[in-house]
This record gives sequence, C-alpha cells and structure tokens, in this order.
Amino acid sequence: MPAPRPRRARPRDQRSPFLVLADYEQRSLAHVAGLPEQLDAPGLWRGVAYRIGSRRLASGFDEVLEILPMPVVTHIPGSMPWMLGVANIRGTLLPVVDLKQFLEGERTVLQEKQRVLVVHQPGGDVAVTIDELYGQRSFIDAQGVDAAVIADGRYAHFVERAYRYGDFDWGVFSLSRLARTPEFRQAAA
Repeated sequence: MPAPRPRRARPRDQRSPFLVLADYEQRSLAHVAGLPEQLDAPGLWRGVAYRIGSRRLASGFDEVLEILPMPVVTHIPGSMPWMLGVANIRGTLLPVVDLKQFLEGERTVLQEKQRVLVVHQPGGDVAVTIDELYGQRSFIDAQGVDAAVIADGRYAHFVERAYRYGDFDWGVFSLSRLARTPEFRQAAA
C-alpha cells in the first residue's frame, strides 16, 4: 500500500484580519447583486403565509410580531366561544383567539404543531391561531387576482387583495384591521 501523500500547507494570508473580513464581505455581496433592489421593487409584496380552514392567506411582516408554538391556554369563563383564553408568554398575559372560529364559526382542531401569530392590538398584543404556517411568500402585481375569489363572508372585511401563485389563490389578510374591529376587541360574552 503506497504511503499517503503529504498535504500541502496553504500559504498563510499576510493581510490583517480586517482586510480578510472585508474581502469576504465583498465576495459574498457579489453573489447577491441586486438583492436590495428586489426586496424594495415596485409591485412586490412580501409577508407571512398561512392557512385558515381551506383559505390560504398572507399578512404583512409589519403586522406579525412573532410566530410561536401553541402556548398553554387558561380558559376565561364568560368569554366568547372563539376566545380560547389567556397564555403566559415570557411573563406577559396574551389573549389567544381561535381565528377560524371567529371568522367561520367553526372551531379549529388544535394539533401538536399548532402555531399562533402574535399581532399588535391597541391596548395589548393578541395571539391568533392558524391551521398551518407556510413561511415567507412574495407576490408581484402580475399575479394579482380579484379579491372576491377568496374574500367571501367575514373574510371580505379583512382581505384587501389576492394573488394567484401556483395552483392557489392567496388572500392578503389585514391583521391590523382585525385588531381594530370592535367585535374582535370585545371578547366578553
């Protein structure tokens, strides 16, 4: 068996650590040329995508404060059926709302991998359940479709526009409008 060949030592970079890092930065930026322009391109909309019931929705990044696993919820007697209760999130009590039940009247079947979106609401944040989280989605104006395709019933108050992506219609759901709705803010039965 032949002896392994000795490894050649790489020549040591004689530049200062700052110059080496600056060079790495320049080379990495070269691989994403144009990215800042794409993020702020006219006609581009980006947000967090999720599903409620059979509807695929997305809400702007500025409306979703946090995405969390379903917290332990303490029921509040005398509250609306869609108000699941309150949860202690890092020392802060947040109301937890079954968004599907609020919008459709049908209770969400809670699962092990359930997620909630934390939304800012005047007077304090609120967590709303979603059926499935898809992550980040980007849409362009050319993908726009009539919002009526997805915005029927109570959704009509909150779906501002819609896009067709792949085989699905995606509604842009206004969580800030939801948080300002008097019925949503009044959870006492």
